[in-house]
Amino acid sequence: MSFSKIYTRGLLGLHAPLIEVEVHVSQGLPSLTIVGLAEAAVRESKDRVRSAIINSGFQFPTKRLTINLAPADLPKDGSRLDLPIALGILIASGQLPENCTEDFEFIGELALDGHVRPVSGALTLAMACQQAQHKIVLPVDNSQDISHLPNLECYPVNHLKEVCEHFLGTQKLAYAQPSAHSNEMPYKFDLADVKGQLRPRRALEIAAAGGHSLLFKGPPGTGKTLLASRLPSILPPLSTQETLEVASIYSISNTPHTFGQRPFRAPHHTASAIALVGGGCDLQTTMRHYKQLCDKLFRNTVSRALELNFENG
Repeated sequence: MSFSKIYTRGLLGLHAPLIEVEVHVSQGLPSLTIVGLAEAAVRESKDRVRSAIINSGFQFPTKRLTINLAPADLPKDGSRLDLPIALGILIASGQLPENCTEDFEFIGELALDGHVRPVSGALTLAMACQQAQHKIVLPVDNSQDISHLPNLECYPVNHLKEVCEHFLGTQKLAYAQPSAHSNEMPYKFDLADVKGQLRPRRALEIAAAGGHSLLFKGPPGTGKTLLASRLPSILPPLSTQETLEVASIYSISNTPHTFGQRPFRAPHHTASAIALVGGGCDLQTTMRHYKQLCDKLFRNTVSRALELNFENG
């Protein structure tokens, strides 16, 4: 067989659209061409894939290789396509059985020796795979990220050779069992630590119970930030879906996060509107998904930008 198709996922904001990696081996001078709106990290994968295949004990085809990443109008970035590209080449060159990867999706960056390195956004990719009812093969170092996903058949791998041996039938991959978890996580700041402040505490309780906005007003040092930082400790626990959505955002941004906890965001009052609502990474309004944002002393233009952002969802 000189043609193969492997499934993987891309990242487009908080969405993970399906990507088909099509590999065609044809007669001609040895070359490898990647088409389909691939960015620099994807184009550089040809060198990583070649070394990984050779160092895993397989032959890299000395023919003309054309790799198409479909849909062609969707930008592809990151190194997570290394593993599916390598498997597509091995199938198209006849070194792995035909149609052995049906119902599977693959993500992972390849080292030159064939080891599979972790990628960002693994939870978002796995959630999309779960909705499609596909199996997923991903790096071992990402297995903890998706251990809370139920009803997902996941196979963590450490080396390209392990994946090949699984489809050759010589050594089956181990299935990762989902771990039990609780959505109720203790918060490091507790409202019980605040002594006195009876009226502000009452306002916090009403806002937490009803999901209302809350304005703290007063001179410096009276406990505004102290009280605001303890609001998450009295909020209702996140639902399972909310917990996964929050963890997905932090997974994409590569930011440490305690699973099941409502983080508290307190950007400095000198932050610009661009830093809060657009124009960069780790935006405060995105990171507050199902959380609280402490916005104190912001200029009117910044506050208005936040209002428009919240009104539009």
